[in-house]
Amino acid sequence: MSDPGPAPRRLLALLLTGCLMAQPLAAQQPLSASDWLSGSVRGPQRESSAWRPGDGSRRPDRKGQPSRRAVAESGAVGPVQVTRLDQTNPDHTGTQSAHRAGLPHDLWQGSDPAALAQQVLTTPARLPAMQGLMRRILTAQLTPPEWTPEQATEGARGTSGQLFLARVDRLLDMGALQPAQSLLAAAGPGEPEIFRRMFDIALLEGDESRACAIMDGTPGIAPSFAARIFCLAQTGDWAAAAVSLHGAEALGLIDERRAVLLTHFLDDAFVNGEQMLDPSERMTPIEFRIHEAIGQPLPTTPLPVAFAQSDLRLNSGFKARVEAAERLVRAGALSHQQLRSIYSEQRPAASGGVWERAGVMRTLEAALASGDLRQALPRAFDEFRRADMTDLLAGMIAQDLPDSEDAETARITALLQAWQGLRPLPEGVEPLEALPVPDAPITAKGEALMTAMTDIDAALEGDLARAARGVAMMRAFGLTQDADLVAAQIALLPEISEDAG
Repeated sequence: MSDPGPAPRRLLALLLTGCLMAQPLAAQQPLSASDWLSGSVRGPQRESSAWRPGDGSRRPDRKGQPSRRAVAESGAVGPVQVTRLDQTNPDHTGTQSAHRAGLPHDLWQGSDPAALAQQVLTTPARLPAMQGLMRRILTAQLTPPEWTPEQATEGARGTSGQLFLARVDRLLDMGALQPAQSLLAAAGPGEPEIFRRMFDIALLEGDESRACAIMDGTPGIAPSFAARIFCLAQTGDWAAAAVSLHGAEALGLIDERRAVLLTHFLDDAFVNGEQMLDPSERMTPIEFRIHEAIGQPLPTTPLPVAFAQSDLRLNSGFKARVEAAERLVRAGALSHQQLRSIYSEQRPAASGGVWERAGVMRTLEAALASGDLRQALPRAFDEFRRADMTDLLAGMIAQDLPDSEDAETARITALLQAWQGLRPLPEGVEPLEALPVPDAPITAKGEALMTAMTDIDAALEGDLARAARGVAMMRAFGLTQDADLVAAQIALLPEISEDAG
């Protein structure tokens, strides 16, 4: 690409550096391990959010004149709009009520917001019962934590929305894109930190048009040059995309590696080229999509689990779809029935690994239809247990299993149904030790619940005494059903693990 000369460079400088980027919702880097989000729509401080080639806001109106802002025709007082002041704090946002989530509405009260946000990001939830509880916590509309007089300083108030962003990022860490998208939409895309997450989710879902529409419809939000160039090309304005890329390179506003990637994206000369571009060490959704667009798609297995959502698209191969679905179900981001449906899409094309699980599921589905599970259920149980996925099998079929007179089939049925909380523990399974419920008042409820969940997770490392304390604390919160289910799953771990075979 040739140098446009000094005058065009000066024009580009004016277009590209018109105003400062808006301040983020929480003035700091993302709090979670989802820092792969940060590269898609965050640009340098010099970047402009003014009009660029390809924007629709400067098109002439029907009379051929440039469109203008509406001007009042009189000095009369117009209609009054009322906005709740608490809407400025997204921490109150949720997609389901506290009652529906089965949580106390004042769960966050008495907790330090910063400490709570950190716990939301780091509290483990590996057991399926805890994954379900965590998802309800993240999406529930709860009363935001209040600042104490000591916390109510200007610096502390600068973290308003920190808990909200932590909840969204934890959902993204789980790969739960749709719940995260719904939570962001409920808060509105007006803040840069909210906007860039909405943009990246659209990219991860393979909906580039929606991602660019979000950008175009969110005034005052300064995207990165990579995102702007990408969207100019997506809307068909390839010339403007190329000029913007050259200008960004000339001004040093885009790094060399990303410039090379965008050049391959924009220049047809590279379509049939043999040069393979090395992926970034920290892959972002937009770079992931560009790699796909230039014919160099990347595997999602080594990437954060949210990228696995991309493999669920119908244009992905059957093996990739099954592997992605298994990974997402294990993370608590996809329903077991969605996985079951994907298993049934086609016959396995090979043997071993994911093909074996798909094969035994097809056989098991036929056995469920006939009512004879004596061979199919034990085989499926052994195959999923070898892969440490017995919980996935339970989630898919436990509710459909009939009573059986065959001893082995009846034993497996009892284990799978007890894992799902559909029946009491089978005989011979040692229940988790029941500890007395704490009766002391709990001040920082949210922090205490997160601590209890961390204690429960210790059961996976063999610390049953600590897990029992966590279960007792959950009962103190009135989460009896959750406590019963997690206690059952802890008790059943030795029965469904690979070592049990």
